[in-house]
Amino acid sequence: MATYKKRGYKPKNKAEEKQMDMKGSTTAEVFSTLDESASKSEQWVSKNQNYILGTIAAIAIVVLGYLAYNQFILEPKSIEANNELYYPQQYFEQAQQDTADKDSLYLLALNGSEGKYGLLDIIEEYSGTKAANIATYAAGMSYLNLQEYDKAIDYLERYSPDEKITGALATGGIGDAFAQLGQPADALGYYEKALDMDDNEFTTPRYLHKAGVTAMELSEYGKALQYFQRIKDDYPTSAEAASIDALIGMANRGS
Repeated sequence: MATYKKRGYKPKNKAEEKQMDMKGSTTAEVFSTLDESASKSEQWVSKNQNYILGTIAAIAIVVLGYLAYNQFILEPKSIEANNELYYPQQYFEQAQQDTADKDSLYLLALNGSEGKYGLLDIIEEYSGTKAANIATYAAGMSYLNLQEYDKAIDYLERYSPDEKITGALATGGIGDAFAQLGQPADALGYYEKALDMDDNEFTTPRYLHKAGVTAMELSEYGKALQYFQRIKDDYPTSAEAASIDALIGMANRGS
């Protein structure tokens, strides 16, 4: 068992004296090493202080610049962009409800009129704002409805979803564009991605139906049957469920 050595303690013999000397020497070496390390650190800091201060100053400039950009440039720009978006967004929403004049309404939404910005102007002038991102989604959907499928794909791929449902709609919209371009394999891939993005009563049965029909076009009847059966089981009150038994029968006959 270890014993406590009081101050003034004297070793009882030579062996104990030698052991104490070794302990003292080791302690001295440790403190000497620490002193040397501290000295080297001080020397390094002194030698590189200009570099260190320059790095700190650079970081401070970046942080202050970022804060200033957000406060004095991005925030006012975002407010202005939101105000400009109101005009073309009205045309876009009207186009989705007015089937008779939808093409002209979508064009007004895209290009603007009477000196007002359209969606394309907002995307260009207010890049990086939330309004420009929303305009990108609306532009993609507008081109999809105008049957300009390459442009629809371009804009919908650039959209960064801030909501799951619009993310699913944008991804499914890319699938629709590929379907119209005669690329069913690509279309099916995007329908399946849309299904993974959100699960709800609106987009899920829609893209299950589209995925199933496209899978049958590709002679993937087993996959089509899975999609149709899921509509029947999980979304029996959806519009897509109205004719689902017929589609299930077709998939069964094909497999």
